[in-house]
Amino acid sequence: MATYTPKNILITGAAGFIASHGDIGSADLVNYLLITESIDTIMHFAAQTHVDNSFGNSFEFTKNNIYGTHVLLEACKVTGQIRRFIHVSTDEVYGETDEDAVVGNHEASQLLPTNPYSATKAGAEMLVMAYGRSYGLPVITTRGNNVYGPNQFPEKLIPKFILLAMRGKVLPIHGDGTNVRSYLYCEDVAEAFEVILHKGEVGHVYNVGTKKERRVIDVAKDICKLFSMDPETSIKFVEN
Repeated sequence: MATYTPKNILITGAAGFIASHGDIGSADLVNYLLITESIDTIMHFAAQTHVDNSFGNSFEFTKNNIYGTHVLLEACKVTGQIRRFIHVSTDEVYGETDEDAVVGNHEASQLLPTNPYSATKAGAEMLVMAYGRSYGLPVITTRGNNVYGPNQFPEKLIPKFILLAMRGKVLPIHGDGTNVRSYLYCEDVAEAFEVILHKGEVGHVYNVGTKKERRVIDVAKDICKLFSMDPETSIKFVEN
């Protein structure tokens, strides 16, 4: 397998130039950056990612996750200089995984998003696929598990539960808590992206995760145990 060596990488979603001076929805800014910085590789992390927020402000998710991705793709087509476009999606596009499932979803599984966030990520994937097939853009898509680690947004499941437990608050779980997820440490994810950048094959989709899955209720119970809390009184089930 040939090793790909990028020259200049634009990483969207990082605390860099775009985050400081504009957004990926600005076609002029994106085109300017690609040309002036001689970008040949894009790693597209930028997205609205908080599932709960997507229920109350879904249009922002459409704007950022779908329209923003479309602007990037069009800029790549116009400039004609991109040798790799790595689109960072999520395993949420597969929908819910039951605890009785024997195996997780494979890359060819049907996409069945269940909330506005995952729907916009699935929509962005379709655009990426279309630009790959229609214009020959060298695209690669990744679908990652739930990532956790230092500096994570407090709205995410694990840091949210930890912060609530630190204050002795109840841990809320949507539904009955039996839906399963894989959880991946941030440094392991970084290593995976390095491999995909250099070894990934154009046109392919890669799941980034682990075969070990946990129910949300089990994650909550583990955190209760760490803080010497009684899960029977410290976990509250709320409607989706």
